[in-house]
Amino acid sequence: MKTEIPAPDAHQEMREALRAMCRGFDSAYWQKVDNDRGYPEAFVDALTEAGWMAALIPAEYGGSGLGLAEASVIMEEVNYSGGNAGALHGQMYNMGTVLRHGSDRQKQQYLPAIASGKLRLQSMAVTEPTTGTDTTQLRTTAVRKGDRYVVNGQKVWISRIQHSDLMILLARTTPLADVRKKSDGMSIFIVDLHQALGKGMTVRPIQNMVNHETNEVFFDNLEIPADNLIGEEGQGFKYILTGLNAERTLIAAECIGDAYWFIDKARRYASERVVFNRPIGQNQGVQFPIADAYIETEAANLMRFKACALFDAGKPCGGEANMAKYLAAKASWEAGNVCLQTHGGFGFAHEYDVERKFRETRLYQVAPISTNLIYSYVAEHLLGLPRSF
Repeated sequence: MKTEIPAPDAHQEMREALRAMCRGFDSAYWQKVDNDRGYPEAFVDALTEAGWMAALIPAEYGGSGLGLAEASVIMEEVNYSGGNAGALHGQMYNMGTVLRHGSDRQKQQYLPAIASGKLRLQSMAVTEPTTGTDTTQLRTTAVRKGDRYVVNGQKVWISRIQHSDLMILLARTTPLADVRKKSDGMSIFIVDLHQALGKGMTVRPIQNMVNHETNEVFFDNLEIPADNLIGEEGQGFKYILTGLNAERTLIAAECIGDAYWFIDKARRYASERVVFNRPIGQNQGVQFPIADAYIETEAANLMRFKACALFDAGKPCGGEANMAKYLAAKASWEAGNVCLQTHGGFGFAHEYDVERKFRETRLYQVAPISTNLIYSYVAEHLLGLPRSF
């Protein structure tokens, strides 16, 4: 077709290289992974070996030293190819926590191994079943005892533990009653999952509607070396926000990749499918919703790159990251609906991939932050309205 989706941009050479690699993992590959409720090991390994998973790691540690903008393009292209970057995006933003706030020893110990693929840092344990996104109320504690911290508590919706070597953990090191600000007194740690499993940490998988490996995690006197503390004790909430801004921006990019996939799939089908002696895409009732989805996606794309530019410049980007995630998740979900409707009954058939991608992109209306929480953030922090909760 004449119009290229997405339109070529400043990252086109990078996009073409990614597309060439992704072509080796076709529709049948992703359908089998989804059907088996499996993990795309071969794809993750290929992405790692090609250096894409080390995009944000500085060259001195064996990475590419690229910015969040380039990392977001990687996530976008994975989803645009028909894949699912949810299986691997954790390493992108979790690694940034170590890079920005870890000690020199921690960077030397972990970053080269992550860059080479010897170690995977795919998991981050923040959310808890009783507190949800009210992170300052978390109940998991880490108490210093000599050269170790002893962790007790519970986390939920912790993804990719079975496919990771390391995990970032947020726990309260000072009781809430003893801190001046409720965001104080929390710390982040690197957890060696191989040492923790069965030795104070228990994992229970959660079955869910999309092939996204996620778990409940229980801590019962888990001991973590004090050297695994990242940064200064009690400053973990501030540190974790940096990673969350990157996470939301990368998720936005994935949603944009999904949206472009849906739009391209819908326009091609609408151009080829003939009913009543004319392509269905000739009907305004079919073409207008596809056009609307494209407009919304293009707008979300602009906010994604604005968030990336601010992040890479070291400037505050909480508002832009949240708005990018909101706009992109909304655009991808609406594009998914349009694509499914355009295909009619065929949209429900596994072989077309529409229903799989439809399920995958629906997740991002809820995770990693719900739409309502983004509304609350924008209202309070950008519009100056009273805090709503």
